[in-house]
Amino acid sequence: MAETQSRGLVFAGKKRGTGTDDFDGDDIFVAKKSMLPTMASESDPAAALANARHEFGEHGGVNMSIEASATFTVMEPETMRRMFAGELGPDRDFFIYSRHFNPTVLNLGRLMAALEGTEAAYCTASGMSAISSVLLQLCSSGGHVVASRTLYGGTHALLTHFFPRACNITTTFVDIGDLEAVKNAIVEGKTKVLYFESMSNPTLTVANIPALSRIGHEKGTTVVVDNTFAPMVLSPARLGADVVLHSISKFISGGADVIAGAVCGPASLVNSMMDLHQGALMLLGPTMNAKVAFELSERIPHLGLRMKEHCRRAMEYAIRMNKLGLKVIYPGLEDHPQHELLKSMANKEYGYGGLLCVDMETEERANRLMHHLQNYTQFGFMAVSLGYYETLMSCSGSSTSSEMNAEEKELAGISPGLVRMSIGYIGTLEQKWSQLEKALSRMRDGTLLIKN
Repeated sequence: MAETQSRGLVFAGKKRGTGTDDFDGDDIFVAKKSMLPTMASESDPAAALANARHEFGEHGGVNMSIEASATFTVMEPETMRRMFAGELGPDRDFFIYSRHFNPTVLNLGRLMAALEGTEAAYCTASGMSAISSVLLQLCSSGGHVVASRTLYGGTHALLTHFFPRACNITTTFVDIGDLEAVKNAIVEGKTKVLYFESMSNPTLTVANIPALSRIGHEKGTTVVVDNTFAPMVLSPARLGADVVLHSISKFISGGADVIAGAVCGPASLVNSMMDLHQGALMLLGPTMNAKVAFELSERIPHLGLRMKEHCRRAMEYAIRMNKLGLKVIYPGLEDHPQHELLKSMANKEYGYGGLLCVDMETEERANRLMHHLQNYTQFGFMAVSLGYYETLMSCSGSSTSSEMNAEEKELAGISPGLVRMSIGYIGTLEQKWSQLEKALSRMRDGTLLIKN
């Protein structure tokens, strides 16, 4: 086996000998304390990623090898007992089964922990599996969650319908911008989680992460933040949050070809989620495929470059569309209610996010605009999801927020004609802007686009 090379202060990647299982007594306590590698925090996510351990291939390749095995062998019978007892683990290159830990998936976890500045991270088969597993680990039957009333539709359905029925976990939804309402909704001793999105789906409301984290901690709750809309742009853990979640399927993947998620947080939490008896990840088994993990680990190094271009174009389009009189929602615009808040929290040089919304007021007008943008000018695609190199468009009320009823959508500020656009970076900016302008000119009744 080629010698393992590493960079940084993470576990040195000690390999077992070829004849016997190689361990000494002192390191056993490290394994018991934490089965996951940890990552020191850097103020800039790009710097943190550059300092993360680099895994080389089995034969010295610059890219790590893919460990596609479902199960792993040991040289001595006693070793297996010690692994199941928690005395030996992946921190020292001892693996049991890929539903537990897999070297390739673990490497992606290191990168996600570096990206978000958390002690540890575990990658899952989808964003929803990451969300549900964390909440189930933190809340027992009879537990209570306080959550933003503006959330991704799937998350809203999980909290509104599935958890009360299947788990006896209830949720109080609040305006996350009303800090007093948030504080009043938390029941000390009962509320286990304060849950919100850093930048809400689809309304692009920006959460005051430092203030909300302080409130949550004062009340004894765990602060969980979905940062899917703003990787690189915002770092919730560095701003006070306890746990950061991602649908890696979106910006981090960038190719609209992978379904994946991540839980980033304290090593103690992530390890508890992998407990053989009580761990939500271990027992529910939303396992990421090692081949998927390899693909994603190759994309994260250029995430910063991609996000800068997504955000640059979104900003430019928002400014130009705003000048045309369109009802544009974008946190980079000075008239956005949380513009100054985002400026105060954002990592420098990454912009204000890669999504913008255009409020067409009615679903019919929204559909007509999207039809012209896709079928007449080829500006983008009518599709859900985000973070793709092509622009993706959807009418949120009838698609990704359709799980919410009319009253819930109204409270969340989701207009029937709200068009969410994930701005891509293919082609030149001027080329794509010309396509957007042509679609707008094709709209027969221009007054339908103009702000009141």
